Amino acid sequence: MSGEVRSAPPTPPPVSSPPSQIWSPAPAASRASPLRAMVTPIASPVRKAVASVRGYLEEVGHITRLADPRDAWLPITESRSGNAYYAAFHSLSSGIGFQALVLPAAFVFLGWTWAIVCLTMAFVWQLYTLWLLVKLHEPVASGTRYSRYMHLATTGFGEKWGKILALLPVMYLSAGNCTALIIVGGSSMKLLFNIACGQVCLARPLTTVEWYLVFVCVAVLLSQLPNLNSIAGVSLVGAAAAVAYCTMIWVVSVAKGRVPGVSYNPVKVTSEVDGAIGILNGLGIIAFAFRGHNLVLEIQATMPSTLKHPSHVPMWKGVKAAYIIIAFCLYPVAIGGFWAYGDQIPPNGILSALYKFHSRDVSRLVLGLAALLVIVNCLTTCQIYAMPVFDSMEAGYVHKKNRPCPWWLRAGFRAFFGAVNLLIAVALPFLSELAGLLGGISLPVTLAYPCFMWVAIMKPARGSAMWCTNWALGCLGMGLSFVLIVGNLWGLVEKGLHVQFFKPADFQ
Repeated sequence: MSGEVRSAPPTPPPVSSPPSQIWSPAPAASRASPLRAMVTPIASPVRKAVASVRGYLEEVGHITRLADPRDAWLPITESRSGNAYYAAFHSLSSGIGFQALVLPAAFVFLGWTWAIVCLTMAFVWQLYTLWLLVKLHEPVASGTRYSRYMHLATTGFGEKWGKILALLPVMYLSAGNCTALIIVGGSSMKLLFNIACGQVCLARPLTTVEWYLVFVCVAVLLSQLPNLNSIAGVSLVGAAAAVAYCTMIWVVSVAKGRVPGVSYNPVKVTSEVDGAIGILNGLGIIAFAFRGHNLVLEIQATMPSTLKHPSHVPMWKGVKAAYIIIAFCLYPVAIGGFWAYGDQIPPNGILSALYKFHSRDVSRLVLGLAALLVIVNCLTTCQIYAMPVFDSMEAGYVHKKNRPCPWWLRAGFRAFFGAVNLLIAVALPFLSELAGLLGGISLPVTLAYPCFMWVAIMKPARGSAMWCTNWALGCLGMGLSFVLIVGNLWGLVEKGLHVQFFKPADFQ
């Protein structure tokens, strides 16, 4: 993309030759005698100066400089004061959310055993590709830092193929997730109002579209924070909200016990085609639960990097901490939700099941708090997913005008992005029916592309363990993506697509 900015190539490392060889063009015979070189009047102070510089570089390290100073004017790389805590906050906020609540629906199609196996394999697989991306951010010490996913993709696949393969999935993961968050967050606002107001409320309730507008206005207001580092506190609040409502929902569901007539057998189908589509839907739901890979490089770009303290060390610490917490949320939600509701769980997941089966026997305070936490999480998660789009929009202005983006234009860009997502959410409410198809298109960003980019950039020896592992996982990821795309297209042809423009329905 035009907005990608490359960091500086590595500066030459400190010269390791003896100072007498650096400063004196003496013949080989004289260079062979270090004692003779040390007695010259100038050699001793020069040698001490060079040794001092070498010691400083070895102690402090070499901070990667920016080849283009305009990189310091863009939201992602404007501040490089991040740390492992910020990385954990951002990774947790982008890695868990409303999509985790849909996991019990995958068990309906796959059954207990295969669902748990597939969930575990997907978790380990995406954690491995996360590690690859963290390492690929700065593959050579003090060298180029790939601060954006598209920058890494065009380096690994070439300028043309990088844009063809990665541009649409990356943009969908950013803009598409923001649109989904508007739908979920706006509908949760409407639900919270109904819970708080009760049946005797005389106030005129807002329509679904009006609640979408309220959500977007608050999200645009939050988006005025200037850069990715500045929203670390916002990500912390969003991550805490996600962990809280995931834990609350599965605990309440399990505490209330199994609903009457629950069954744990996979859904019975009338044909092999329906069975295959059901399995693909289950796999698609599991794949949909893991996201955030398109933000890993951007998060790591907010950290300083030196020879002694490279950025991948605190980044990986933050990622590990975040995904331990994510695992403690995903598995209880998936297993506890399926145990409580079985085959009766709604397509929208455990949150919808909680309101459907327990709206009368659970206090309004608990239901309202769950809806409030969902709203907070959607508002905060929207910020980190929108940041790559903000960065691209501002990069176009910065590269053309060669000056920082003024505050009023930056605010206009972000308001425009919110308006576009609102229009998509209202005009195309049937996008939820295309979630499996779009998820299949974006799945390689998470599971396949990092493997291929490792082979292309790091160039492991042919036939080595890393070479074979990455080729195998990359090909498997592309194959799974192809199967999901074909299966979802097949399902749309069989069942049809219910197209209703400008008629949004509640997420619940």
